[in-house]
Amino acid sequence: MARIEARLAELGIALPVAAAPAANYVSYVISGNQLVLSGQLPAKDGKLACLGRLGDGVSVEDGYQGARLCGINLIAQMKAALGDLDRVKRVVRLGGFVNCAPGFTDQPKVVNGASDLMVEVFGDAGRHARSAVGAPALPLGVAVEVDAIVEIAG
Repeated sequence: MARIEARLAELGIALPVAAAPAANYVSYVISGNQLVLSGQLPAKDGKLACLGRLGDGVSVEDGYQGARLCGINLIAQMKAALGDLDRVKRVVRLGGFVNCAPGFTDQPKVVNGASDLMVEVFGDAGRHARSAVGAPALPLGVAVEVDAIVEIAG
């Protein structure tokens, strides 16, 4: 078994089928040695799992778990794009978007759900640059969305 696949199994993470794009875009683009991944939503078993606004009914812990689901879906897209997750050399950057009420300032704590997952799965290669941005609304009413840029081996 490949190293990253073994690590996912050790963590008890089963990757879902990578979600198809919902509009006029692609799920990922490979350009040179970079894999650019479109934003992923917190979906599990084909259903959105974290809806609402942080600071207005959604807790930081629920948002964290939603961002973790986004991270799992990003890894599923990596697998779809690359076939072999061992081709991931480095998670370069995550962009986190948090649907939040005015005055909510814990966006970094929410996006940590995806960041922590990348380090759990990829080790030091999962350490990345990041943004965690508040938004007044996100697609389909989700609480969080995360995109990524990944360095890949040929």
